[in-house]
Amino acid sequence: MVPSHDAPLLGRCGSSIAERLQDAFHFPALNTSVAEARRRVLARLREWGIDEVACDDAQLVVSELFTNAVRHTDSDKVSCQLRISGARLRIEIADQGHTPTEPRARCSGADEESGRGLLLVGAVSEAWGVRPDDSGRGRVVWADLSHRRVPH
Repeated sequence: MVPSHDAPLLGRCGSSIAERLQDAFHFPALNTSVAEARRRVLARLREWGIDEVACDDAQLVVSELFTNAVRHTDSDKVSCQLRISGARLRIEIADQGHTPTEPRARCSGADEESGRGLLLVGAVSEAWGVRPDDSGRGRVVWADLSHRRVPH
C-alpha cells in the first residue's frame, strides 16, 4: 500500500487561501481490495469532516470504479486518489491494464446481476469521465461529487 498523501495543500483562491486535501493509495487488483478501498475512503473523508451524503456517494463510486478495474483489466494493482478542492470532491481510480473498449454506462436487463455501475456513478456524480493514465497503458476513471464540510 502506498503511504497517504493527506497533508493539506494551500493554494490561492481569489484573495483568500483555500485548503486542498488529498490522499492517494493503491491495493492489489483483487475483489477483496474493493471493500478495503471503500473503508479507506470513508475513514479519510470522515477525518476531513465531509458530510455523510457525500461519504455514502463516494463509497458507491469507489466501489463501482474499483470493481470495474479489477474485473475488466489485467492490472496487478488499482490506485485511488481523492482530492478536495472547494466544494468538489474528485475521485480517480487508475488501472494498469488495457481493454479494447472504454468504460460506458449501459442499460442492463432486469435479471442481469451487473452492468449498472456506471449508471449509478453518473447518478450520484456531478460529472465523470475517462482519460489515459500517465503511462498510456492504463486509464483513469474519475468522478466529481459535491460535498459539505461538517464541524467535528
